[in-house]
Amino acid sequence: MTHTFTGSYMWLFFAYAFVFIALLLSVWQKLGLEKDILIGTIRSTVQLLAIGYVLNFVFAADSVWFILLIILMMILVASWNAASRAKHLSGIFWRISLSLAITEIITMGLLVVLGLVSPTPQYLIPMSGMIIGSSMIVTSLFLTHMNREVEASRGEIETLLCLGATTRQAVHVVLKRAVKASMIPTFDTMKTIGLVQLPGMMTGMIVAGASPIEAVRYQILIMLSFSSSAAISAVLISMLSYQLWFTRDSMLHS
Repeated sequence: MTHTFTGSYMWLFFAYAFVFIALLLSVWQKLGLEKDILIGTIRSTVQLLAIGYVLNFVFAADSVWFILLIILMMILVASWNAASRAKHLSGIFWRISLSLAITEIITMGLLVVLGLVSPTPQYLIPMSGMIIGSSMIVTSLFLTHMNREVEASRGEIETLLCLGATTRQAVHVVLKRAVKASMIPTFDTMKTIGLVQLPGMMTGMIVAGASPIEAVRYQILIMLSFSSSAAISAVLISMLSYQLWFTRDSMLHS
């Protein structure tokens, strides 16, 4: 039997049964997550329904300006989310935005120029969303690891500065470790994809009726582009942001 979600929102009502299970477990174990679960459920539902109608309009309009506007919105929201990992760093939001924008231009530009992706809203917007989302996670991981590494190596960094090292030289090893740590999850996922999990894009295409081989082709394309976007975004944000951990006098912020 084939089930469809069109024409009625009854499926949404039944889907909330999974949320009810999460709420029951939270109450039972006294986890105190009921508010977070409800807010997350409401926000995700409203946001996804809203973007569904927006994309329906954008696809029908087929305007390059609407495509750019959607991608810009994705970059700004992703930047805001990643910047929450380092609120103490002044100017980090715009550095993240620049990093994500350059990553998107390089990665998506190559996909289009090489003829791997058709330059239409139906391809550009979903694939841009996946690239930006993946880069956002890499950026968030970099900031988290960088904060931890700087605190753990504070004495070493300050000693190097006292010996005459530049801020770049003093933080080089720490920066390298943070960049590496931020990229590892992307490549770990690539090692197990298809064996441990069937990715979202591939699953969605198969459920929609596409050939599994065709779905695999697009998923391979996405995963390989993720390797590039992870490296680009990690290196870019490290180059653009490392100075923010220092004062104007080239001393570590306390």
